[in-house]
Amino acid sequence: MRRDSGAFGVVVLVSGEGTNLQAILDTVHGADGIEVRGVASSSAGARALERAERAGVPSSVFDVAGHEGRVDRDRALGDWIDEQGGDLVVLAGFMELLSGEFVRRFEGRVVNVHPALLPSFPGLRAIEQAIEHGVRVTGVTVHFVDEGVDSGPIILQEAIPLAYARDIEGLEQRLHEVEHRLLPEAIRLIARGAVSFDPENPRRVVIDEPPDAG
Repeated sequence: MRRDSGAFGVVVLVSGEGTNLQAILDTVHGADGIEVRGVASSSAGARALERAERAGVPSSVFDVAGHEGRVDRDRALGDWIDEQGGDLVVLAGFMELLSGEFVRRFEGRVVNVHPALLPSFPGLRAIEQAIEHGVRVTGVTVHFVDEGVDSGPIILQEAIPLAYARDIEGLEQRLHEVEHRLLPEAIRLIARGAVSFDPENPRRVVIDEPPDAG
């Protein structure tokens, strides 16, 4: 997936606080031949932009309101990602849908983290859905992005036992802790070239080496 002989370039898309971005900056940026080359936000008020600035990472804002619709915004965003040298696009709390044109442009190069064990509970309110449904196990999924909603091929998953509870904030904290480990690990694996698609079933991801122990 790397397009040149230099570092493996990652561009992170954000919308809010940016705790997953911080985990990426703290664990893989500047390590293992990986470099975060840009942070793009859908909102000028996202605290994640402050995190990028502190890390010395270029950032920019791509608000749909500043463009002629989502497709136009996504074209401008895609051009900016290419300018930064992004080999991989990471959605880290990016709270907007990307156009089909964008997903096709970066096919196999966009990953997302979701607070559920997909294919269960895709879309919004995944944590609330799990609690309302009374499941005994939930977790985190890192997956490639396709044109559906949280329907792309799964890269990594980690389960969390869930006793009967209604404590959404406590569960969110536990899930965030897993996200902060699992998302950087998926980036490491992809940067190493250890992730590929099963030629007999492109919905299945093959990992050629085990994930590092968390």
